[in-house]
Amino acid sequence: MDINIKAIKFDATDKLQDFIQKKVGKLDKHCNDIRKIEVSLKVVKPETAMNKQASITVVLPKDELFAEKICDTFEESVMESLAAIEKQLEKYKEKQANN
Repeated sequence: MDINIKAIKFDATDKLQDFIQKKVGKLDKHCNDIRKIEVSLKVVKPETAMNKQASITVVLPKDELFAEKICDTFEESVMESLAAIEKQLEKYKEKQANN
């Protein structure tokens, strides 16, 4: 499984990247079909509270899952996006089991 992290117009700290790698890496437990995961981080203008956006795209053999959340911190955005992706993975697995 390939994990790609993109910080748009800023440099993500090593600590943030390690956090994302650790959390996103756990998606393997939910589904073995994952080919690639892309995480995009962006600061939404204007720079106020609730302006950290995390987008997660999960590439599967016959499907692609996407979640995007905006929160106060990148960690929070990533966690909420992951929760949404986990729900989508459950539905994906149910669909695969029924076929």
